[in-house]
Amino acid sequence: MPTGVIVKKVSIDIVSDVVCPWCIVGYQHLQHAVAMLDDVEVSVNFHPFELNPSMPEEGQNLREHVMQKYGVTEAQSQQTREQLTDIGDAVGFKFDYFDEMKMVNTFNAHQALHLASLKGKKEALKLRLFAAFFSERKDVSDISVLIDEAVAVGLEKEDIQQALAQQTYADEVRMEEQLWMQRGIQSVPTFVIGNQGVAGAQPPETLAAFIQEAILQEANGN
Repeated sequence: MPTGVIVKKVSIDIVSDVVCPWCIVGYQHLQHAVAMLDDVEVSVNFHPFELNPSMPEEGQNLREHVMQKYGVTEAQSQQTREQLTDIGDAVGFKFDYFDEMKMVNTFNAHQALHLASLKGKKEALKLRLFAAFFSERKDVSDISVLIDEAVAVGLEKEDIQQALAQQTYADEVRMEEQLWMQRGIQSVPTFVIGNQGVAGAQPPETLAAFIQEAILQEANGN
């Protein structure tokens, strides 16, 4: 970077879940948005949201779950899978849907992410869990999977084992989930850029415009 260039720093909060396909699409769109901007440095702060907080431990077939929850047909579900696979290819993420794929409970995943945030590795673990669930056919509600993925991004095995066994961060995760819901977050992904909430996996151009607006607002003292 040339000497004398002033880098504009922007912090973006993303409320999301690791089993939400549009959440990883939205994140990838954000990376493309940042690449479109000159002299801008973006830091990402992920926050927890459970798509299915009452999902039982055994999970539910994903296709069955989607059909029941959103009232779509099997054909519509398949069409959405194909659409997401194509979108994933376009943004550099692999969606590998399969017939036995399950929707799972993500409360333990969010606890693992909370620990990762204390170690400065939350973004790395979040991306690892997205890939584990959507690309590698792994069950991200499985404690052994969460331990392996946490260790893969640099967490100590004993730390993650203890945190999950003792549910060390359960209260903190619940409190943060409730905080964002109280702020009006009802769907994910939601991006908080500057003083604006942006819902959905918006196109890179839209996210870039919000980032530029946030920079302008800060420069004007708003």
